[in-house]
Formats: sequence, structure tokens, C-alpha cells
Amino acid sequence: SEIPRVIRLLTQSTPSTQRATIEKYFTPSASFTHPFCRTGSFEGSRWLIWCIYRWYKIMSPRIEITIDGIAYDEKNLTLYVHIHQVFRIWVIPFFNAPVSLVTVLRLVRYPSLSPQPSYSTPINPNETANNSLHRSTSSEKPLYFIQSQNDLYQVNEFFKFFSQFGVLSVLLLLWQFAATALCIAGAMIFWPISWVEQNVIGGNREKSIGDAVRG
Repeated sequence: SEIPRVIRLLTQSTPSTQRATIEKYFTPSASFTHPFCRTGSFEGSRWLIWCIYRWYKIMSPRIEITIDGIAYDEKNLTLYVHIHQVFRIWVIPFFNAPVSLVTVLRLVRYPSLSPQPSYSTPINPNETANNSLHRSTSSEKPLYFIQSQNDLYQVNEFFKFFSQFGVLSVLLLLWQFAATALCIAGAMIFWPISWVEQNVIGGNREKSIGDAVRG
């Protein structure tokens, strides 16, 4: 399928292929958002995306990528890609960060019969996600390009970039369990509020507890 191939070209190819891939599939005003950096969207912002991917590859020349799943929201022109990667920094011996993330790709669509933008080759999301998605004939099939990329990490995954032996991840795990215990305690202690919501207010309506007390 097309999206896994594009992702591998972005992360595992030579510098010239990497740049050609960005110029081929991203719009000139495409944006990139990551916990460490962002570009914004403006004419020519695609060049910043190339710089980010280039530095990413310089830091970690050998990146292991696994595509776990792809989902396509046809209505909102959005692709969701679940990725596992092992990130290594060559100047730090024994460093590796096996992380999981979801990359959100927002697409723009151009009718196949309209004048096409000067950039590149389109994405075909229907060939990368659910096979049951409608596929139009070649004469009427629209063309898709990447307008934005947003890399989403859980906090524990993000911490793996800073903690060589997972110390921060363990501390976060303990905090998450402690927060769950606090949620349980809060639910038990403040159960009367739930009773009022269920029996007086009637769920998530535009009526506050104060309104219910006042009648």
C-alpha cells in the first residue's frame, strides 16, 4: 500500500530520495507538528519539513519502523497511522528509544479533471486503508496531497526519548496508577453529585446543579 511506502521513504531513504518524497507528496504550505518542533503553515513551509526529516535522519541513520495499522476518515480527509519505531542516536552509545505513536495526516483533494498543482504525485488513501472504501474509476478519481502531519505520543512514550533505562517511564507509570486511585476515591466520596445528576438533572443537559437546587 502507498502510505507505508511513503513513510519508509521519509525515514529510511537517502537524502535525495527523502527530499524528493516530501516535494512529491506534501503541499508547498504543508505543516508538521511534533512534541519537539513545529513548522506552521505558509507558502514554502514544506522546506522546513525537509530540514526536520533531514536532521532526524542525521541523528538516527538507522531507524526501525513498523506500521501497525492505518485508518482513513473519508469525510474529514484524514489518515491515522499507528507506528512503532526504534530511534537511536549514533553519538550516544547504547541509546535507543522504542516508541509508539499515531501520525495524523490531513489531506487536500483535487478533482482529477481540474488543473493540478505544480507539485507532485498524489496520495490515494483508498489504497492504504479499508479495502471496502469506494474506488472510483481512473477518469473520475480525485487526487490527494498531504497538507499537515501531526505526530501524537502518549506521555510515557514521549519520556522514552529522555530516559535511557526507562526510569522516567516507571515513575510516570506509578503516577498514573496513583491518579487512578484518586479517581476511584473521588468517585466514591462525591457519589451524591452523581445521584443528583442521575435523578434530578438527568444527564448532560444545560441545567446546572445550582439550577436544580433552586428548582
